[in-house]
Amino acid sequence: MFTAGGFHAHAQQPQEMNTDATAPLPYRAIPDYAETFTPGTVVARFLDGLGYRYYWATEGLSETDLAYRPSEDARSTDETLDHLYGLSQTILNAAMKKPNVRPQPQETLSFEEKRRKTLENIQAASNLFRASSPEEASSFKIVFQRGDNSFELPFWNLMNGHITDAIYHVGQVVSFRRSSGNPMNPNVNVLMGKTRE
Repeated sequence: MFTAGGFHAHAQQPQEMNTDATAPLPYRAIPDYAETFTPGTVVARFLDGLGYRYYWATEGLSETDLAYRPSEDARSTDETLDHLYGLSQTILNAAMKKPNVRPQPQETLSFEEKRRKTLENIQAASNLFRASSPEEASSFKIVFQRGDNSFELPFWNLMNGHITDAIYHVGQVVSFRRSSGNPMNPNVNVLMGKTRE
């Protein structure tokens, strides 16, 4: 048996990325909400809110923004985005009911690739949760696997852990970019999930 500490930073397996770099990214606006309340639709809505926030927090980041760190021992914006990508992979793996296998080789991604894959992971997880039945909620778990050993946490920990952590770190990106001189678009409306053009 092993603990989950330190295991959430990297992806289990790279997901298929949209090869058309000109295709629109998800979450420029938040999608319409579900007509029914189920565990899956509630979690999907949290993920859609995360996706919308992430889209606009990362829109138009420059190399200066990506390199910014508030102190010498703090993560840079780019390192924070690496962490967010890892969180998005763990969230998606839970939605797909797949384990997070460790150790996992790190991927080398450009900012644009990382941004696209993070948004696509969030969207794919949201879609899977939204389509799930109410009875399925308890079957969505975070599973970490290293060799023959595995460690699992219930669905609840995904909500108070990875999803909430991702929202927290998106807020850091917003703060960091303001500090590096490139504040987020002031027309973003997180309450309505739309951005005035």
